[in-house]
Amino acid sequence: MRATIMHGTHDVRIETIPDAAIREPTDALIRVTRACICGSDLWPYNDFTDWPDGRPMGHEAIGVVEDIGKDVHHIRRGQLVIMPFGYSDGSCPVCHEGINTACPNGGFFGSWETGGAQAEALRIPQADGTLYAIDVGEDDALMPALLTLSDVMGTGHHAAITSRVRPGVTAAVVGDGAVGLCGVIAAKRLGAERIIIMGRHEPRLALARAFGATDVVRERGEEAIARVRELTGGFGAHSVLECVGAEQAMATALGIVRPGGGIGRVGVPHYAPIDGEGTFYRNVTIAGGPAPTRAYIEELLPDVLEGRIEPGRVFDRTVGLDGVPDGYRAMNAREALKVMVRP
Repeated sequence: MRATIMHGTHDVRIETIPDAAIREPTDALIRVTRACICGSDLWPYNDFTDWPDGRPMGHEAIGVVEDIGKDVHHIRRGQLVIMPFGYSDGSCPVCHEGINTACPNGGFFGSWETGGAQAEALRIPQADGTLYAIDVGEDDALMPALLTLSDVMGTGHHAAITSRVRPGVTAAVVGDGAVGLCGVIAAKRLGAERIIIMGRHEPRLALARAFGATDVVRERGEEAIARVRELTGGFGAHSVLECVGAEQAMATALGIVRPGGGIGRVGVPHYAPIDGEGTFYRNVTIAGGPAPTRAYIEELLPDVLEGRIEPGRVFDRTVGLDGVPDGYRAMNAREALKVMVRP
């Protein structure tokens, strides 16, 4: 089968690799009908390390179940399913508490062990606990929006939940990528009265406004912090959604959160440990981590199906597998916001 393999910095190739196959009785095999390139994929794209045989890429997908192991009881052949970026058994206490990405029997897609989703097919470990069946056709017009439930919409929602967005608060979203834009959707959905989007790419900011952002801050660093504080009467935002993972993004989040506020960090962290003393004396809560998107699908799906939210608008380019290398280039050059893949 054909799959996306990253071999080095800015070196993405489409190669023929052994077909995905059932290995364990709890596995399923899916034919990938939609996948995408994630902003987090750009970290190794720009700084590739420690994968001498290359790295299978992709961790977000929708697909059709082609085969199941003998111990798979809830997922059936022929179903169209959402594949969250992490797999989980769905039956342990951690999963029952809604933190599927910390499942002791789980893990993440995008390695030789699991395979990558930017491919024609994929083996799904712990299929019963991981996959979410949806009753739509594989070419349904809602497919882009449904695909966001595998990662970016659930991740933006996690940032809003862990930063304690609630009716009447001011929320600030650090980052105008797909996760940040979905964070705007999530903050509005949870009742934030004011939503500040922090970014500098005009098409993305326009989409943020369409999603519900009330204010735009284009500055960076100390100027950005000063601007948010000016907008909030000097106090800062009740809820800060950190959707980047870079050192400057976290420094900004710490600088704009108000006393008693919360930071929900969902950007994969590429910064030093946080100094807790400043947050302690301001009673600031820092939470977040890999979003348990599997746990959020049931809550978010009705709003997608009924058109109350439109996270699929973050996709602004669609490619086949052969177009994936250029999709990476385009996203890295900020020529594309988020690229959808149709193998």
